[in-house]
Amino acid sequence: MDFRLSPEEELIQKTVRELARGPIAERAAKLDKSGAFPHDNLRDLAGLGMLGPTIPEAYGGAPLSKVAYNLILEEIAWACASTSVTVAVHTSVAASPIVELGSAAVKERFLPKLASGEWLGCFALTEPGAGSDVAALATTAVKEGDHYRLNGSKVFITNGNHAGSAIVAARTEPNHGPTAGHKGLSLFAVETSWKGFGKDGAEHKLGLCASDTARLSFNDLLVPKDNLLGKPGAGFKALMGTLNASRISIGAQAVGIATRAFDEARAYAAERRQFGKPIAANQAVQWKLADMDVRIEAARLLVMKAAQAADEGRLTPEMGSRAKLFSSETATWATNQAVQIHGGNGYTTDYVVERLMRDAKVTEIYEGTSEIQRLVIAKQLLA
Repeated sequence: MDFRLSPEEELIQKTVRELARGPIAERAAKLDKSGAFPHDNLRDLAGLGMLGPTIPEAYGGAPLSKVAYNLILEEIAWACASTSVTVAVHTSVAASPIVELGSAAVKERFLPKLASGEWLGCFALTEPGAGSDVAALATTAVKEGDHYRLNGSKVFITNGNHAGSAIVAARTEPNHGPTAGHKGLSLFAVETSWKGFGKDGAEHKLGLCASDTARLSFNDLLVPKDNLLGKPGAGFKALMGTLNASRISIGAQAVGIATRAFDEARAYAAERRQFGKPIAANQAVQWKLADMDVRIEAARLLVMKAAQAADEGRLTPEMGSRAKLFSSETATWATNQAVQIHGGNGYTTDYVVERLMRDAKVTEIYEGTSEIQRLVIAKQLLA
């Protein structure tokens, strides 16, 4: 078993690391404090082709292996988790359904703009009454001639207020019971400039403050029938496949956050002196650092194992869920340890670890909560 990166993957990691630990890291604290959207970071990443790593070259993309792609997200998250999730949503759930299911015309219309960064993408799935329970979606899409008429609302939509395109999940068949609900869902590629697409404000969050989390609404939004992705009513399977792959990306983000927390804690422990010696000389601190190192390494290996499986076409649901579950809980735990090592200083905004702790928590929630990941894993174990 070879755990070494290919020369191309090493080069990509090095290139993104230089950008991430330079300009992106330098902007992170100001973005967190102001809540401003990371336009400059996205511009810089677009210049490297990093907004199209999941899009074919024929449409202006710069396709990468899933291993390289998740290395990118880890490196960005080390510097600015808000930017990392912005990029992750744009490049995964907002682009992949079009790549895999879109008609030729939809691909020609959407993908070049997403690859270049002219459009930012979002993924409109969650609703006020439907989060983990996807089958409870209430947004409707009614066929009328050459169009579908969409009505409904969405919440917690990353990038929504800045998006030029959206993947919208809607119900094309009536919901008669819990099992029928799964069969009645469809996906649509939508332009946010169309009449009836509403951007209704943003959430103010504990962490990821520079990431846009929008409320959206659709009021008699007419979507051409050709913008249906796949077959009508077959959206649930596409959703599950998309989310399974994107959960690896959340794992990569979590690893990046946890790694930054470890790096900050180790450096602080070596510099901070108490009782005439660096606190790193204390066994209690050493054990915290050792435990952080082991858990982060294990999380990274789970993410890379799942990414490699995706590259080889053998990704199974539990692989993505394992990577996401363990990495996200490791990030929350590791950032807490980093704050503890910093003591009182860690609770102030003068040190980055307090931001990392706030940013880490949501990785246990979005793209499927830790509880949902455990259900996915258990279902596969008991099948």
